[in-house]
Formats: sequence, C-alpha cells, structure tokens
Amino acid sequence: MRTKSIMLVIGLLLFGMTSVFAGVKTEKIKVYGNCGMCKTRIEKASKSIHGVTKATWNSDDAILTITYDDTKTTTLKIEEAVSKVGHDTDHTKAADKVYDALPGCCKYDRPAKNGGSN
Repeated sequence: MRTKSIMLVIGLLLFGMTSVFAGVKTEKIKVYGNCGMCKTRIEKASKSIHGVTKATWNSDDAILTITYDDTKTTTLKIEEAVSKVGHDTDHTKAADKVYDALPGCCKYDRPAKNGGSN
C-alpha cells in the first residue's frame, strides 16, 4: 500500500512538472533594424502578442530572442506583429508605407526576398 502511495505521488509530481513547462519555447528570429528606437518598437510589438513572456532584440546581430507559450501563439504571429510596426523579418515584410514612416535612424537595408504587402 505504501509503495502505491509513493508511486502515485511521484507520478503526480512528474505530471505537474511536465504541465508547467509544456508549451514554453525560446527561439531566435532575424528582425531588421538599427538603433535603440528600433529595439523599443520591436520588443513592444513582440510583447503585445498574447503568450509572449520575454522579447529581447540585439542590434549587433539583429536577432530577436523570444520566450513564448506555443499553445497560445506562433513565431509567425510574432513576426507579423513586428512587421506591422515597420520591421522586416526573414518571413514577413513590413508594408512600404509603414517602413517609410520610420524615423531616419531606423531605416535599414531591406532584404530583397520577402513576402508581405505594400
């Protein structure tokens, strides 16, 4: 009887630990930009997506590191949010009108190959 109780407790603990960490992912996304204003804009857009718990953009390598719950969102949704504020990714392209409205210091060399709208 005691062995069954111990096994049940261990099983519940393992199940609980799996549930807590299920769905949490950290990934890196290439996001084009230049400066501190870009950093603020990119991180704010990323964090506006339900399920994103952390977003940090590095201007040196133009990499956005995101931590999110993949049961609530996808990297594509995050990239689309970033594109809506003027920043291209390797999978999404900001509308030209939005990109053109960025401050001069935020203008970057736009990649030639992207999907998206004008």
